[in-house]
Amino acid sequence: MTRIMGAAMLALAVASPVLANDTTAQLGVGGLVFVSNESIQMASEDLFVSPEEVRVAYEFNNISDAAQTILVAFPMPDVEGGGNMMVDIPVQYTDEDGKPLIADPDNLFGFATEFNGQPVEAELHQYAFAHNIDYSATLRDLGVPLEPFGDATYAALKALDSADAERLTTLGLVYRSEYDAGEGLEWELVPLWTLRSTYSWQATFEPGISNVVHTYRPSVGGTVATTFMPVKGDEYSMERYADYGKRYCVDDNLVATLRKKEIKQEDYTQYPYIESWISYIWSTGNNWSGPIGKFTLTVDKGDVNNLVSFCGEDVKKIGPTTFRMTATDWYPPWDKELEILLLKPVDWYDE
Repeated sequence: MTRIMGAAMLALAVASPVLANDTTAQLGVGGLVFVSNESIQMASEDLFVSPEEVRVAYEFNNISDAAQTILVAFPMPDVEGGGNMMVDIPVQYTDEDGKPLIADPDNLFGFATEFNGQPVEAELHQYAFAHNIDYSATLRDLGVPLEPFGDATYAALKALDSADAERLTTLGLVYRSEYDAGEGLEWELVPLWTLRSTYSWQATFEPGISNVVHTYRPSVGGTVATTFMPVKGDEYSMERYADYGKRYCVDDNLVATLRKKEIKQEDYTQYPYIESWISYIWSTGNNWSGPIGKFTLTVDKGDVNNLVSFCGEDVKKIGPTTFRMTATDWYPPWDKELEILLLKPVDWYDE
């Protein structure tokens, strides 16, 4: 058993390939998943999302007269290998040379979960897939960590003999990348597999109310520019603006605000903001019996100078940086997760 810090349903969000060099992808995070039980209702969910923390407090109501023991699962995000896109790892540190150090490869988000005030003990299940085939045993037999990132994984791949390296290449688990960093031609094996991880535990819900709280640090993706502004005659920009409208409910008011800050530079226009993205997978709330009795969403944009856009119902500003949505007998939309766009001002551009 592993003491974990969290619970989540996740999906990988990837930016347009043309932005890959300046883009970091975020890993969307969500809530609890469990084997269906008609006796357990979600009485309330209080969701708080900021660039620094996601905090979810649930009240579950066992409407039966008997205790219900069920399997609760926390699917982690699929983490894909490859060398073309950086993914934001929320919990990591740097060494004295500034090199990133992942604090715990098994807990990238620093999850903490409590059930009725007690920390959760859960079992971690991890698998490495390529082409929908489970190659976990293959990698473990070769001493290769299942995480498709980090120095330990690359070092283990580097240490393979030529026959094993060729075998992994043939299976589509790695590819050989050659490069010259100033010391002649070098090579490395780049992981291509996908890591799938899930935590699980047995929870006993006594008749009446049980409380679950989990917190974690979100994966915040982004790019070093404002990339969605529409330009007449530019098909790509119009398509991207339409996509942001659907994903984040970006509208003409936000565009007008940015137009006032535009900076003309020769043949193009810049906007003094960078984008950040946060995803939360709230459709997992549909795993419980019936609707969520009372749902509260609070979004904190982090700084009064930031701009924020997300889709919600009857959202109200309740503080200098906070916005709130409330609903009763609410079903999370099955086809649309919570996607938050943050625009942070920068002073990189000379007017």
